[in-house]
Amino acid sequence: MEPDVERSALGIRQPWAELILRGIKTIEVRSSHTIKRGTIYVYASKKVATNPAAAQVVEEYDLDLDELPRGVIVGTVRIVDSVATTPADEEQSCLPASLLEGKFGWHLADASRLTEPLTPRFLPYGVWFYPFRRRSADSSCE
Repeated sequence: MEPDVERSALGIRQPWAELILRGIKTIEVRSSHTIKRGTIYVYASKKVATNPAAAQVVEEYDLDLDELPRGVIVGTVRIVDSVATTPADEEQSCLPASLLEGKFGWHLADASRLTEPLTPRFLPYGVWFYPFRRRSADSSCE
């Protein structure tokens, strides 16, 4: 697959990246709102999530963290909305309501796993990054 150099990527720690690709996690919880909409790359970060909620989903879905890809582009997903989270977002975010307060839910759709993970040419330098082209001074992945 030839990478789309204009597509931005979002770094997501495992096991969350895996759950997004499986269509289980359809709300990505972040501390800020995003105006970004459309299809993005899912970059499985090199670090894994270490909070108790992550440990719980690893057990619940019988995942082996050592087997999940890290440090590569693993798929794509479409961001369709960004709104303040509520306790009703627990199931779709795979997080307890206590972790949703004061956060934003980036609603995701159409997750698709790549046949083979892609190694980014340029590494993450913030929340958003362009894995296959240099960041220009006037570019913003907002």
